[in-house]
Amino acid sequence: MADFTQKSSVKSATYTLAEPIADIGAFNALIQSVIMSNPFGCVSYMTTDANHPPVEKVHETYTARIAYRDSDAKTVGVTAETYSTIAGFNTGIATILANTANTAAHRGNPVLCPDADSYSATLRCHDPGGEIYYVNFSRRQVTLSSYEDDRIRTRIEIWADSVPAL
Repeated sequence: MADFTQKSSVKSATYTLAEPIADIGAFNALIQSVIMSNPFGCVSYMTTDANHPPVEKVHETYTARIAYRDSDAKTVGVTAETYSTIAGFNTGIATILANTANTAAHRGNPVLCPDADSYSATLRCHDPGGEIYYVNFSRRQVTLSSYEDDRIRTRIEIWADSVPAL
């Protein structure tokens, strides 16, 4: 029987926000702030096929939730639409709200439910010590994954404590 030997102790940690991030504008501002100001002290690095910035967005998902309500404000239908960009999210919402055929099919008026919207963006970060780790931001939590050095978690915790939106 084969014996597997552990080579590393890759870790994951989650911070649940006291309040969800207010809206997509505040979410985007937070993500752009991390990318532009590099508060984790990351460094650029080279792979065989590309030069990578210290912090880069590698995945994003934005989901809009829309309810269809009749004249008595009763929900008669719902939809959730997922987009890979904020521009797609905003255009998609406008398109759904303006779609008269869909409104007629539901027999209700579309109403955006912004408190039920969800957002997610994953940032890949390169620590000066050589580790590549990921920070995933969602509307309700921040998850640090694929790290080994606890100093990375400490650095991100200190940063998170300084950010009012978190």
